[in-house]
Amino acid sequence: MFLCLLSKLNQNYLLQYSTPTTIEIMKVTIAQSDLLESLKVVARAVSTQNTLPVLGNILIKAEGKKVFFAATNLEISITTSCEADIQNEGAITVPSKILTSYTSLLGKGNDVELKVSDGMTLEVNSKRSKTKIKGISSEEFPNIGKVESGTKLSISSDDFRDMVHKVAFSAQENASRPILSGVCFISKKDKLLIAATDSYRLSEKSITLASPVDEGQWVIPVRAVLEADRLAAQDENVEVVIAENQVSFKCGGTELVSRLIEGKFPDYHQILPKSHQTTVEVSRADFELAVRRVSIFAKENNQHMKLEFLNDNTMTVSTDTTQIGEEKTTIPIKIEGGNTQIALNADYVLALLGALGKEEQVKIELEGKLSPAVFKKEKADDFIHLIMPLKM
Repeated sequence: MFLCLLSKLNQNYLLQYSTPTTIEIMKVTIAQSDLLESLKVVARAVSTQNTLPVLGNILIKAEGKKVFFAATNLEISITTSCEADIQNEGAITVPSKILTSYTSLLGKGNDVELKVSDGMTLEVNSKRSKTKIKGISSEEFPNIGKVESGTKLSISSDDFRDMVHKVAFSAQENASRPILSGVCFISKKDKLLIAATDSYRLSEKSITLASPVDEGQWVIPVRAVLEADRLAAQDENVEVVIAENQVSFKCGGTELVSRLIEGKFPDYHQILPKSHQTTVEVSRADFELAVRRVSIFAKENNQHMKLEFLNDNTMTVSTDTTQIGEEKTTIPIKIEGGNTQIALNADYVLALLGALGKEEQVKIELEGKLSPAVFKKEKADDFIHLIMPLKM
């Protein structure tokens, strides 16, 4: 009798604990457009080196009424979120390229179900398709720090993007000197200046802040600044918080966090010319077209381009004879001062003229063929660009 009862208890135990069950860790329903846009935003921070497999993944976390997305390469991180129907909270990391590519091929306007079950597998179910993507535990994903205190700047997106477009191209992203791969932010009460240089050219742009802040100087990796520029299109303002060794850019519901570059930015004010002998005003469009023609031939000569400014209100743009030919063109200018000439890198001039794309006229100040050429906007003094001369 006792043995029969024990046998029946054992059978009940086996039925209760030995039958395989599926435990859903996370289950959400989200619009395909929201999912795709969120993946694209954070994917900009995904590591391309893949030193750690999890760095090639995007963290997806369902919590409350939102789904949070994050990616990092250990130098910069981007996080964003969107509202969704959360049935079960949870988190997982999945390969960025696979999930983003797959989501882009789902029907627009449809809802997508994301479900984690049977370990580290993400099920992606839509109206007409179902797939499974192998993931990695969210516990292996690096912690993303928060920058909550420090110098706080509120900048309109238009001002911020204008600053970045006029300055960031002068930095050298993979410089042998790390400090040159950054953009220097300088706060002076109600003024904010940003500057960048690769030692052959220099850009500086300033704006007036809505409210004064403490004076300070920080160097931010140029890649982080360029990514913040892309995010700035999402909102009317960019909220910047700069701490001791990190910086945060917030645009709408998206935040980018980056480390700062250690070291002292070059004191570039020492090389700004104190005087000039010749001032030139030229049509930006005419100048750019002339340089583009010359650069076709100048590429055979390390982009060596000659500029000659004459008192008859003309400027000659030319290159020496190369294996493929030569080019010489003349455009009208307005000149004050004596005749002069200088040799510059054509690529550098084109990059500058591209950054000044909205300007009709460009001002050039020259001291001589051995001094830097100084480029400014025609009617404002909030921008300056220097290009070091080449040997004639």
